[in-house]
Amino acid sequence: MPIGVILLLVIAVLIYFGLLQRVLDRMHMSDKLALAFVGAMILGTFLPAIPLGKGLSINLGGGVVPIIIAIYLISTSSTGQERMRAIVASIVTGVAIYAAGRLLPAEPGTMFIDPMIAFSALAGIVAYLLGRSRRGAFTAGILGIVISDFIYAMGITTRPIGTVIGGAGVFDAEIIAGVIAVVLCEIVGETRERLQGGTAAKADSKSPENPEMASMLAESDTESSKEGEQENEKNHE
Repeated sequence: MPIGVILLLVIAVLIYFGLLQRVLDRMHMSDKLALAFVGAMILGTFLPAIPLGKGLSINLGGGVVPIIIAIYLISTSSTGQERMRAIVASIVTGVAIYAAGRLLPAEPGTMFIDPMIAFSALAGIVAYLLGRSRRGAFTAGILGIVISDFIYAMGITTRPIGTVIGGAGVFDAEIIAGVIAVVLCEIVGETRERLQGGTAAKADSKSPENPEMASMLAESDTESSKEGEQENEKNHE
């Protein structure tokens, strides 16, 4: 069974038991809609690809559904800035993966790790850095892989007959990249919140808990300063 399908099944189980509710809430997506998308991607991988002409076709689960998910996430963005950031992050991620595929050896056994894992990790990291929010990072992760596959397919002059955009390997890379991007957002976001919470707690601990004591200290400091001024005046006299 493909790695992407296994990951989607795990994600579906986590969604069903409510363990990803916080992530879904931040992505403005209900659990039912998320399960529908997951099911559509899994089912789409087993359905015939849609022909685009000239020996090129697109896979439903790895091409059409991820594009629909990305469009939904972009259209439901909270602000125009977040929407534009997700689009730019997706394009940059796609170009980065395409460039990495052209510059680095992509055949199995030529790298110390599987090329698909390497490119997926690269896509997830770039998507996180540019997407920033959970929604933007996930969008850039899955859509960036699709964009890179489009660039690769359209850039080949002697394209082999039967080239499929969003095929098995690309489908797996999309899921891995999207998961990595969201996990990075969660880890960094949680760490930042904890650090900020700790800083705020230290600041609160430094402030006096009893307001009456604080006012008494302030009055004492004022009286001391007045006495010091009076003594200085006497010395001048």
